[in-house]
Amino acid sequence: MKIARFGRGTWGTVRGDRVWVTVGPGGRRTGRAYSLDAVRLLAPARPTKIVGVGRNYRDHIREMGHPDEVPAEPGLFLVAPNALAAPEAAIPYPEFTRSLHYEGELAVVVGARMRSVPARTALRHVLGYTCALDLTARDRQKSDLQWVRAKSADGFLPLGPWVETDLDPQHVSVRTRVNGELRQDGRTEDMIFPVAQLLAYISAFMTLEPGDVVLTGTPAGVGELHPGDRVEVTVDRIGTLNVRIA
Repeated sequence: MKIARFGRGTWGTVRGDRVWVTVGPGGRRTGRAYSLDAVRLLAPARPTKIVGVGRNYRDHIREMGHPDEVPAEPGLFLVAPNALAAPEAAIPYPEFTRSLHYEGELAVVVGARMRSVPARTALRHVLGYTCALDLTARDRQKSDLQWVRAKSADGFLPLGPWVETDLDPQHVSVRTRVNGELRQDGRTEDMIFPVAQLLAYISAFMTLEPGDVVLTGTPAGVGELHPGDRVEVTVDRIGTLNVRIA
């Protein structure tokens, strides 16, 4: 099932070229439907918080200049909900950075409250999965005390186009293209910490609520963006998230 959010916050399920209105995410249909081309998709989650995971792919660790630093535990950071942006958004290049980078990722959307959930049952609490573009002000990530400007500026986390509920998160590819050129081509099998383990680790000390989002890390190939660039993040069996740097 593909769960979308559109218009002024209406939830629906996507079937072919139509989106059927539902009561809440994945709820019962109301009988109303719209052409998918006629609606404006929104980020398909309403999180109380967004948890990011850094350095979860060995090839990305190597390209960032830390080849021997495979983490013993997941490295986490928080992203504020104001960072969410819709599919097809135009993201203004911010004035406070001269080094805006793309990081394509698989994102998890929580469906049921999670507190101290073991890895063996963690995926039962997931609503589904979507594509994420974790925009990063790389220079501010290095200069600031915390990664607030680097990760949580307005529009720094485009999400979408919808949530796919029927997916094995450990057997999909994550690809990023900039202006049509393939820049990232990774597989979730290469994660250091699988999705279920990440959710168990986080929920051991932080309650995850329905709608919360967990970013699972980015594969190698991150790089710089410039005004006018078009970015596409594609995850197998989900679809493609498109945005433009304005």
